[in-house]
Amino acid sequence: MTILEGMIAPKFSLKNEQGKIVSLNDFAGKQYVVLYFYPKDSTPGCTTEACDFRDNHEKFAELNAVILGVSADDEKAHTKFIAKHGLPFSLLIDDTHEVSEAYGVWKLKKMFGNEYMGIERSTFLIDPTGTVVKEWRKVKVGGHVEEALETLKKLDANGELL
Repeated sequence: MTILEGMIAPKFSLKNEQGKIVSLNDFAGKQYVVLYFYPKDSTPGCTTEACDFRDNHEKFAELNAVILGVSADDEKAHTKFIAKHGLPFSLLIDDTHEVSEAYGVWKLKKMFGNEYMGIERSTFLIDPTGTVVKEWRKVKVGGHVEEALETLKKLDANGELL
């Protein structure tokens, strides 16, 4: 299933780097959720993206948005990644790929002639009602976080893009 703007976001409950369950429902009626899916902790593109979100974390918070990263990495990898780069947000563990599949980001990928299944870098902006306001697929890291931030700034009081 492909998740499109205007659709209700698939619900999820995943463990974070501390083993605590984080659910989309935790933010219902309260905050926007910037849910970003990335392939792997501590790889160059994923590190750049995470650090870009880190560097803009306060700006997102000022706009009533929480940032959540999702990959198939385990608790240990997430904890190390967070500590090394001082990430102020949770990274969620989708080791069964269930949430990645629900959001349509678990894809067949190719690298050096090899095919494998993995996460396609994607971001979803979800409003407090649980509706997907904006989606970005096949994300290019450079400038992406700034674009997500600008999109959030353009929302009116009803969560509609101006």
